[in-house]
Amino acid sequence: MTGFVYDPPQDPLSILHRDAAVLVLDKPAGLLSVPGRGEDRADSLQARVLAEYPQALLVHRLDLDTSGVVVFALTPEAQKSLGQQFEYRQTKKSYLARLWGHLSPPEGRVDLPLIVDWPNRPRQHVNHETGKPAVTDWRVIRHEADGTTRVRLFPLTGRSHQLRVHMQAQGHPILGDPLYAEGPARDFPRLMLHAETLRFRNPATGRMESYGAPCPF
Repeated sequence: MTGFVYDPPQDPLSILHRDAAVLVLDKPAGLLSVPGRGEDRADSLQARVLAEYPQALLVHRLDLDTSGVVVFALTPEAQKSLGQQFEYRQTKKSYLARLWGHLSPPEGRVDLPLIVDWPNRPRQHVNHETGKPAVTDWRVIRHEADGTTRVRLFPLTGRSHQLRVHMQAQGHPILGDPLYAEGPARDFPRLMLHAETLRFRNPATGRMESYGAPCPF
């Protein structure tokens, strides 16, 4: 990340759904979920949301380079409900990704504990002694002619960089990943990872609802 210059896209908010309890958006790649350190990283999805919805409350976040579905709460009660759903793994998430090489078999599970790699943070790494449980299911969509794989990923836990480290550990890093891909696998215009769908129980209705954002790659 040496020499990184934060230059987020300036598109208006892409709102997927809004009601009395929740605001669901499609975050673009290259935009921080929350403000970073320093004035040059003050712009973020949270800051932009608060400018239009001052009552909005953070529930979860996506990595800077990841695009896709994010939900904000619009009341403290909704924030508490959604926070508990994420904590107790009651939400359902799916991601689309493009990977280096041909991933096989057609579907599988990665069960590798993760923890921050302190000398190299924000990188995470697999650690069987001190890592926290992390589980990801995958399903291959298709193998591309250029030798890459389009895959759908289902995180069953919510560790930082989980999908990125798990795919790298399989020998198939996500294309364009500035932290975990190397060589030609890194030479793409963006991280090819998109939060495609998010399913949760809407605090306003009590019903399970699912929201999706179209994949931009």
